Amino acid sequence: MLKRIATSTSGTGRGRTALAAACAALVLAGCASTPTKDDSQARVDAAQTTLQNFMRDPDMSWFREHVGSAKAVLISPQIVQAGFIVGGAGGSALVIARNRSGTGWNGPAFYRIAAGSIGLQAGAQSSEMVALIMSEKALDSLLSTSFKLGGDVSIAAGPVGAGTGAPVTADMVVYTRSKGLYGGVNLDGTVISVDERRNQAYYGQATTPVDILVTRSVSNPYGASLAQTATSAVSRSR
Repeated sequence: MLKRIATSTSGTGRGRTALAAACAALVLAGCASTPTKDDSQARVDAAQTTLQNFMRDPDMSWFREHVGSAKAVLISPQIVQAGFIVGGAGGSALVIARNRSGTGWNGPAFYRIAAGSIGLQAGAQSSEMVALIMSEKALDSLLSTSFKLGGDVSIAAGPVGAGTGAPVTADMVVYTRSKGLYGGVNLDGTVISVDERRNQAYYGQATTPVDILVTRSVSNPYGASLAQTATSAVSRSR
């Protein structure tokens, strides 16, 4: 089907338009599905596995040394970048934030990740991401409805491997990994927005990131294991 659209006689423009429409329809279909508490918990569990994998990686020494200084941690178990003529990337993410005493973590809160581009891309790539939120500005952005990486919030790629002693000054320090290799995903211009429906499904009521990450006026005991994993990472860094 994709090949026929892409190579139709004198219809390259129409083919691109048709494929873009098809991709948009698939995205809208995915958005139309109603989140449940169970599949939201599955995302929490996947985020915990991703965080554990990053923490255990011997090349992630900078991450382990600085996670204790982070205001929050954003984790995306899967960012899918796919395209054939039309390229784009998207996924879901969770955020946990340091509590007021600095001894633990609040959350998780659910977010969506969306980026799009037009170009000659083929195939699909799935990456996982962990980002350390290093400034109050970045944390405040997470408490808003949506924000743009590289615009509203400065980002830097996290140091990997040996020779990572150089200072990194950015609102967010981002690590992405695909098939065991770091980097490869350009997040400039990526929009991160609150997933209100999934937050409501997970906590059983309409809620906001402030409720979840700051005041902790809502909670879900099954999210505690993710917070414990982050606490363990901080303990190891000291």
